[in-house]
Amino acid sequence: MLVKRLLEGQNIALITDAGTPGISDPGEELVRMCHEADICVTSLPGACACVTALTISGLSTRRFCFEAFLPTDKKERREVLEELVQETRTILLYEAPHRLVKTLQELRETLGNRRLTICKELTKKHETAFQTTLDEAIRHYEEKEPRGEYVLVLEGRSRQQMREERQEAMRERPLAEHMRFYEEQGMDRREAMRQVAKDRGVSKRDIYQALLENEG
Repeated sequence: MLVKRLLEGQNIALITDAGTPGISDPGEELVRMCHEADICVTSLPGACACVTALTISGLSTRRFCFEAFLPTDKKERREVLEELVQETRTILLYEAPHRLVKTLQELRETLGNRRLTICKELTKKHETAFQTTLDEAIRHYEEKEPRGEYVLVLEGRSRQQMREERQEAMRERPLAEHMRFYEEQGMDRREAMRQVAKDRGVSKRDIYQALLENEG
């Protein structure tokens, strides 16, 4: 009906009293239908809960991913959570009060005890930004009933931690097997030694010496 009126020459503004239309909102369907009908769509910036929460969270704002509400389907929800395990960007989620504790518990179980900032009542009189950890947040909201709509801003996985875990896993692999892994990909011996040294967090000379000792 709205697209029909637009095609007839009328102008329509989509406005909400909470957040930005089209962000985790059915307004995206209207925008899609307008594009399909070759109708010009523009947007004027206003209050947006996810961006507002990010900017006051105290966590990294350079790179972030917005997941909105986690899926209600159990299988899809588990898949999304598993994808977030390796996410290095700051993660933003929306959650309702009656599901907050359960979601925090699932995040803790899947992601570990991450730092996060929990925001609510953004741009309003009782705005809060609660800097905490998943463990502390679970204890807090198990004792104090959650009220209001929440934005969860979680730190992404540390790249340094990922490198250390990868190096630790590689160090546990036999050196000859590690070398063979790269040589079978077409690397010459020198190039494979360089990559193995990088994986293990040691110098190429250390790898060369270890190979000599193993061959001796």
